[in-house]
Amino acid sequence: MPAFETAPLPGQDRYGAVVTGLAPDAIDDPDVRHALLELWSSKGLVVFRGIAGGLDTQVRLSEIYGEPEIHPMMEGTDIKTEHRALAPIEFREESGNIYEIDGKLLGGYLPWHFDGAYVDRINHGGILRPDILPGEGGDTGFIDQIAAYHLLPDPLKERIEGLSVLYSYQPDLTKAKFGPRADRLVQMSDLFRKGMEHPSVQIRAIHPMVYRQAGTGRKILHVSPWFADGIEGMENEEGDALLREVVGHVIRPELMYFHKWQEGDMVLWDNWRMLHCATGVPPGETRIMRRTTIVGDYGLGRREEKRAA
Repeated sequence: MPAFETAPLPGQDRYGAVVTGLAPDAIDDPDVRHALLELWSSKGLVVFRGIAGGLDTQVRLSEIYGEPEIHPMMEGTDIKTEHRALAPIEFREESGNIYEIDGKLLGGYLPWHFDGAYVDRINHGGILRPDILPGEGGDTGFIDQIAAYHLLPDPLKERIEGLSVLYSYQPDLTKAKFGPRADRLVQMSDLFRKGMEHPSVQIRAIHPMVYRQAGTGRKILHVSPWFADGIEGMENEEGDALLREVVGHVIRPELMYFHKWQEGDMVLWDNWRMLHCATGVPPGETRIMRRTTIVGDYGLGRREEKRAA
């Protein structure tokens, strides 16, 4: 009998897989670990449904894919968690981010992005697990940028080949240059606000707009709408229009998968190819998630050179 079963994501057959029937004890089996690693490399997003064990299982799953690390924005903070590599993704009405978007107040909303766009070293991925689920809202969305590249028109592929995108840390979504923008900032969390003073985000980062996945050669459209400042060497109307055109091709309903959380879920994604977002919750709800971050560096990011005064 196989150690686990797989099925396509509900409503999305371009990428991803749902794993069921995986017992925590099976995680230590070398054959199971190899199979789960291959599944992640192939599919980019793995939903573990009905898996028991909580934090211990989450950490052991993470170790299949790489050493769990401290999230860069957690370094130097006084936030304490049950494990050094565990990052809290929390919304509480009294302290979380609240925005007005299209006339609706949303807490804990995050637009489409890949983690670490604003630094040069991008972690390889993460595993997210719910601790306290809201009564309404709180879905997590994903887009695979291998699938997104395949859908680009050939002339657009030619125009963006060899280009790179500049990124900076700007947590205020009312100031976003690309992708969805919030109408009004109601409240920003201390963690996001203090992040603007973090040493790692004082110089802009640069990442290629397209690169090839190691091991397969598949091209990845590598664009994070949130935190994007513009195209390197084209910070003008022409460059901004080109980047908006690319973002418009990425943020398409047919490329999206929205995960509706249940108790016992864990979701693993490859941050080198996937975008994700958080749809947010009504301000009166509470949503507490626990995330492990998987160490890594795809090796293509760099820092902008400081300009002479």
